[in-house]
Amino acid sequence: MSLDIGLLKKRILILDGAMGTMLQNRGMQAGDCPELFGVNNPVVLEDIHYQYVQAGSDIIQSNTFGANRLKLAEYGLEGKVCQINQEAIEIARRGSRGKALIAASIGPTGKLLSPLGDADFDLLYDTFAEQVTACEKAGAGLLSIETMTDIGEMRIALIAARHNTRLPVLAHMSFEAGGRTMMGTDPLTALIIMEAFDPLAIGANCSGGAKELLPVIENMNRYTNCYLSVEPNAGMPVLMGNQTIFPDSPEEMAEYAIRLRDAGANIIGGCCGTTPSHILAIARVLKSMSPVYRNNNKILALASRSKNVMIGEGNPLAFIGERINPTARKKLAEDIKAGKMEIVVEEARQQAEVGAPVLDVNMGVPGIDEPQAMEKAVKDIQAAIDIPLSIDSTDLKAIEAGLKSFTGRALINSTTGEEKKMQQILPLAKKYGAAVLGLCLDEEGIPDKAQDRIKIARKIYRKAKEYGLRDEDIFIDTLVKTASAEQSQVMETLKALQVIKEELHLGIVLGVSNVSHGLPGRDIINSAYLAMAWAAGVDLPIINPFDTKMMDVTRAAGVLLNRDQNSSHFIETYKDYKNETKTLRNPICSNCNIPELLGTGNAAGITEKNIAPAFSDDGIKEKLKKAVLEGNKDIIDSLIEKALTVDKVAPLEIVNHGLIPGIEMAGELYDRKQYFLPQLLMAAETMKKAFAIIKPYLAKESQQSMGVIILATVEGDIHDIGKNIVGVMLENYGFRVIDLGKDVKAADIIDAAEKENADIIGLSALMTTTMPNMKEVITAVKDKGLKCKVMVGGAVLTEDYAGSIGADGYSKDARAAVITARKLYYKEEN
Repeated sequence: MSLDIGLLKKRILILDGAMGTMLQNRGMQAGDCPELFGVNNPVVLEDIHYQYVQAGSDIIQSNTFGANRLKLAEYGLEGKVCQINQEAIEIARRGSRGKALIAASIGPTGKLLSPLGDADFDLLYDTFAEQVTACEKAGAGLLSIETMTDIGEMRIALIAARHNTRLPVLAHMSFEAGGRTMMGTDPLTALIIMEAFDPLAIGANCSGGAKELLPVIENMNRYTNCYLSVEPNAGMPVLMGNQTIFPDSPEEMAEYAIRLRDAGANIIGGCCGTTPSHILAIARVLKSMSPVYRNNNKILALASRSKNVMIGEGNPLAFIGERINPTARKKLAEDIKAGKMEIVVEEARQQAEVGAPVLDVNMGVPGIDEPQAMEKAVKDIQAAIDIPLSIDSTDLKAIEAGLKSFTGRALINSTTGEEKKMQQILPLAKKYGAAVLGLCLDEEGIPDKAQDRIKIARKIYRKAKEYGLRDEDIFIDTLVKTASAEQSQVMETLKALQVIKEELHLGIVLGVSNVSHGLPGRDIINSAYLAMAWAAGVDLPIINPFDTKMMDVTRAAGVLLNRDQNSSHFIETYKDYKNETKTLRNPICSNCNIPELLGTGNAAGITEKNIAPAFSDDGIKEKLKKAVLEGNKDIIDSLIEKALTVDKVAPLEIVNHGLIPGIEMAGELYDRKQYFLPQLLMAAETMKKAFAIIKPYLAKESQQSMGVIILATVEGDIHDIGKNIVGVMLENYGFRVIDLGKDVKAADIIDAAEKENADIIGLSALMTTTMPNMKEVITAVKDKGLKCKVMVGGAVLTEDYAGSIGADGYSKDARAAVITARKLYYKEEN
């Protein structure tokens, strides 16, 4: 049975509800592999599917959520991926009785992408490719990628799905109470990244109840013309007696289903805690309803993991920072060649600090492994700052390495109108969900006249559409010639720009600095030409953000073009302005008396004798704090060495006045939602590295651990990402952490606590079926009279639930776990 796409324009389609909840009710025990239980109990599984069909589901999802090799390996079943997926799809097909479409459920792998974890693009791609291929072969009609907390993993799953199957895809992220995913992605940024892969529908599942997901769907509905899909839980679980239940009744969910439809959802079902009764109630109220019509403008945007840059009319003026380019920049080239990327990362930080919304990354140093350099540069920049990138290279493998490594929607810089070049670059943009920049030159070079450049732009546009790219994926650079050599052609660039904007409605990128090459007073020429380009309609000029004149022009243009609402940004920047010449120094230039104003070395005619990976003039303890705060693992060892050997700072003082303040500030920024989990983790990893270096010196001073904490995921639960993150954070605050792993029996936890004389036991659970096992541990602690306190956490837990089972503390995330642990420890000490 195949999906009739036309139905989505006529009525709301109904998804099924929870599978785990139903399997538990039919005999599945905590610790069982749900996918194996299903294929070993085909009659039970088929009946569950049929119950959802009878309730009104148009689409039922197979019991394959964790049937990828990485998750199945937890049960020793990694060699049975094809068998389990194929049998599960066949059971679902029988259960549908030909009345519902079969969607193969594809869940996360349980791995974190590097540098936050040990997984890379290829591992996750191969994992998802294996599963989706098996599901299509078994007869699935579409794929439902769901409960993704990392947009990077979702992106890889979408790439694998599109390039290994022909199946339509439902793409569901999971959002937390604050409206972002665990890794910090907001709904709009997720939408921008996912839309580029042409899924059938985008949306959210799990994430609390319908009340929590309503604003997510409302947000997406304001920006997309894609179909929207949603599967809320039946509320957050609560403990009643010894039973964990989801509180939202079928009637309550039906009421919210109407509100979700009004918010723009086209496909509505249920997640944890929902049953055929819930789906029946939802189907009854929605079956006669047509979907909400929307006709939003196309989104011209780039994005990183948790930031998006909206480009074009109605948005603030945006530009690309050009500084990460080794051409005529000796120190930067040496940094890249040595594989250090210290200057690269510092350039990225400083450009972002002065307002660059997008950064160009070029690794074009002769004689190096450019793909390897690009991969490292992209990863290191992402670890340091969260910002959209332009991957700039003439090396096809380097471009692909950059696209694999980047979590978000990047810009490829670039293709040309040459046939061979387009055949190489355009498929990469399509595969990796990137935007692509087309240069108005072909086999004959850069045309002199505007009309000939326009012809090349049309050619690039047609070819890009042939490869399946959308209008919003295509940018054009009409190319600037030098006024010193070809003065008569300078305005041809702007003429071509205006026609392309009017005719093709594409985004325009322009490398401005080339116009002044060979002339004195380059900053004057550059800023004047930039002003003309803004007026002509350029969307994304490539400029040096340290050039004061160009930044002044950009801010002023924002006011005059009505792109700076109420002139607020301009007023904030210039409120103390005096009519005198200003100099914006590149903070990376270590010679403070020679400010760099004029772009990259080749564009500005300057050398780089004085550029080095410089730090601020702050003291060593402030530098240590900053390194931890920024997650700068590459320099923390040299800073500690300097503190110990040159500045003669006591080891304990390094910890208390350098390292601890850094991780404290990272935690405070996380609490204020200015940092998200990736930044917090990078700070924690830097802290961990610092402690490993300083620990031998502390031992000489007889420095003792703050306390002992036993961590464990309770019996029957194999999820441990959150627990592992908590462990890293606790270690950074001086606790000795003993991690027992996942699926740990209560008796083993108690034995470890007694043996290690633990101060605190930290318990984690992600499954509603395993939540009661926490109470078993808490009861055993009290029965044995152990002095240790018990704190609990996990995505399905609430503070009320923690209190009801007698826990001493509850934490909603890793940062809160540190605060809770410290409170419990100090209370016990006092």
